[in-house]
Amino acid sequence: MACRLYLKMKMRGTSVEEQVQWVLSYVQEGSADVWKENVMEELESGEMEYETVEEFFTNLRKEFGGGEEELVKVAELRRMEQGGKMMEEFVQEFKRAARGSGYKGRPLVEKFKRGMNRGIRRKLMELENPPTFIEQWYRRATALDRNWRESRQEEERLKKKEVGGGTPKQEQRQSLPRPLVWQRRQIPQ
Repeated sequence: MACRLYLKMKMRGTSVEEQVQWVLSYVQEGSADVWKENVMEELESGEMEYETVEEFFTNLRKEFGGGEEELVKVAELRRMEQGGKMMEEFVQEFKRAARGSGYKGRPLVEKFKRGMNRGIRRKLMELENPPTFIEQWYRRATALDRNWRESRQEEERLKKKEVGGGTPKQEQRQSLPRPLVWQRRQIPQ
């Protein structure tokens, strides 16, 4: 993804061959390095030519990404947990991992629910009308997480205000008026 972005931004006017060579300059070590050397030789001899950089990326995926990409994405989804991350961040990471995983519909929702923090999941599932589609889950979980974090910040702010300002609780109790105690008068007989 970073390579594509760089190519679009910085190498717009260059030839496809130069762009491919730039990408290949980052391919190193192991079988990938041997593959790179073969591709470089084929390009230099004219045996291979790419019409577009996308054609090169497709060839690269066939060579190294093949069917394993989906398995990697599925494994990544299984490991994902929100933890201390803000829901916005977790949603973006989840969306990235979900692309190309093969999950859609209900199974994707279940993976998302499994990765989110238990408290948020429980609150969303206990709603009268819980979310059903993945986009609803993203939106409502994000809103709930944001509200929870804002509430927590407000509580901390108020706690600091109570501790820092005002009079201690003991002094406040002493300054409160004492309730009137009614005494029973004995009525003479």
